[in-house]
Amino acid sequence: MNDRFLSLLGMARRSGKLSTGHDAVISSVVKNKAKLVILSSEGSDRLKREITHACSYGGKNIPVLFTDYTTGELSKAIGIKAAVISLDDEGFGKAAADKYTNNSDRKD
Repeated sequence: MNDRFLSLLGMARRSGKLSTGHDAVISSVVKNKAKLVILSSEGSDRLKREITHACSYGGKNIPVLFTDYTTGELSKAIGIKAAVISLDDEGFGKAAADKYTNNSDRKD
């Protein structure tokens, strides 16, 4: 895998700092564990609204990253099928946001 962003997601998964799927991500957000929420390009409008609302509800300011990666691409990187994931570690969250915005390997 040449894409640094996807590689970082795989590393976060192996270290246990990743929540996958709707229910796990919402739980992570509610418990203030999530530091960055990532959505695939195929996420439904309803999912996007629900996640965005959860990440800002009650004064929370959890960043949400709407990616151009498909669910399949994200799932291959983390080893679990999911359209939404959260990074539950500050370092991984900042690194992922930085790598996504500065990743020249990413498809455009």
